[in-house]
Amino acid sequence: MNTLEKGSVILFQGDSVTDCGRDRISPDGLGRGYAFIISALLAAEYPGLFLKFHNRGISGNRTSDLLSRWKEDCIDLRPDIVSILIGINNTWRRYDSDDPTPVETFEREYRALLTMTRDALDPLFVICEPFVLPVPEDRRKWREDLDPKIAVTRALAAEFSALYIPFDGIFAAASTRTDPAYWAPDGVHPSEAGHGLMAREWIDRVTGA
Repeated sequence: MNTLEKGSVILFQGDSVTDCGRDRISPDGLGRGYAFIISALLAAEYPGLFLKFHNRGISGNRTSDLLSRWKEDCIDLRPDIVSILIGINNTWRRYDSDDPTPVETFEREYRALLTMTRDALDPLFVICEPFVLPVPEDRRKWREDLDPKIAVTRALAAEFSALYIPFDGIFAAASTRTDPAYWAPDGVHPSEAGHGLMAREWIDRVTGA
């Protein structure tokens, strides 16, 4: 069933995968990644709905960073749909900066984001699974840290009646068709094709296509 209604406000939140070079000066900047592709395709498909899109992804963010700016960058925008993709930097900082995020902390911070938003707005949540592809080879080791965090996002999606988009599984399946680097050259940041895949899957699940 299509969850979009006339005048729906859709917010994309997350890290660099969502940010994707957006213009921080313009409040309407959507970047050049999956958020932009989704906005363009939905606007073309549903011109009579006059949908409004916001992108507030910020490169390098973790769950703690989202918490620190959530009122301004989520609650105050009063979105009807809140799409969140966060978690890979909670894993990455363990390996490049010796700054791990325990899974319990990740769960507490993520739940706080969702609870705060539900209490203020009660929007539809779209929880996007964080992902990593095995490029380069050292990314394989990250699974020991990321997989428990993926389990947290799945449990929270059930708890908060969210739509869930299993991007890690989607990219794994796509990587059986061609080299994983085709989808994300560094295992984290999607290529144009990777962003296109994400956009298609997001739209299919949110619109029930």
